Amino acid sequence: MSNQSNVKRMDYFNGLVEKAIEGSEANIVGDGSKFEAQIISDKFDGLTPVQRHKLVYAVLDDHIKSGAIHALTIKAFTKSEWAAKNSG
Repeated sequence: MSNQSNVKRMDYFNGLVEKAIEGSEANIVGDGSKFEAQIISDKFDGLTPVQRHKLVYAVLDDHIKSGAIHALTIKAFTKSEWAAKNSG
């Protein structure tokens, strides 16, 4: 999605996630219907990918149900996972 010129950072959704998931850093971008969320938080430590996604979906559920968010791709990392991913 990041290759598309009409993709915008969704600060409102970022704020919702960062407020609900303690210590998180959220970067949610979208083109109006399709969204990609990159969430970094130690709250994900010990959780499976499905459990991590459920945590994020729970925060954005009202917006998904309303149709404001149509398709959502979630990439959820702990801080150490994120550091390791970006250390190469």
